[in-house]
Amino acid sequence: MPPLDAVRPCREADQPACRTSWILSFPVAHHIRSADRVAYARVAVTATDHDPAAPPTSRAIRTFHPRRGRMSGRQTDALDRLWPVYGLDVPDGVVRQVDLAGLFGRRAPVVLEIGSGMGDSTAMMAAADPDRDYLAVEVHTPGIANLLDLVDRAGLGNVRVARGDALDLVRGLPEGALDAVHVFFPDPWPKARHHKRRIIQPAHVALLRSRLNPGGTLHCATDWAEYAEAMRQTLDADPELVDAYGGFAPRPAHRPVTKFEQRALTAGRPVADLIYRRR
Repeated sequence: MPPLDAVRPCREADQPACRTSWILSFPVAHHIRSADRVAYARVAVTATDHDPAAPPTSRAIRTFHPRRGRMSGRQTDALDRLWPVYGLDVPDGVVRQVDLAGLFGRRAPVVLEIGSGMGDSTAMMAAADPDRDYLAVEVHTPGIANLLDLVDRAGLGNVRVARGDALDLVRGLPEGALDAVHVFFPDPWPKARHHKRRIIQPAHVALLRSRLNPGGTLHCATDWAEYAEAMRQTLDADPELVDAYGGFAPRPAHRPVTKFEQRALTAGRPVADLIYRRR
């Protein structure tokens, strides 16, 4: 019989160890009776140990939670018709180089919208800012479809929509390729054990900043007070970013009030804006 709490290696070298504990079973079907003695069988229960000191595996920690949702007939039609024209698939875990001039059919300053939601804000900003191109990245299919429909209805030629992990997309962009990055109302991941999933953390900020041109802006907004302060500390710590307002920024007129933001304001959660420029 193996010893208690025996540790055996898993099949794959990069997987954590598996710990096997042997416990006594209930005295029902799993016993052997001999004279006045009863021997109970021991049952193996295996759990996985995660060694915090071990190197990370190839599977990256997600900064988003994929959401499913039903699509209306209008959204389904928009996705079918318009995705081949305006869409860009981001392969999962793969860095694919993105030619922005080829994607938009022109050379113009580019704004990256991370987490465009249902697309209302992106469509309104792009309509009011025709001299810049807007690349929105989202994982929520109904939101992608809705933005495509808005783009089509408004005849916006300066919007493209990417589907996939925003960080994988950014890794495929040339350094200095972006005029601005917008991170509006990202998932706050409020539980402490989930903070590692937040998109605004040092390594991610360094990546986003590297894709900004000198003078380009990184604009974040959140209605979660604790996350707002954590964002500010993280952005302040980046040596190549400068706080454009010396603290939380006044609400910029170019950022439309969305339904999501209005719900936050109605619930009494103030919205914080942070605007930083690359040196």
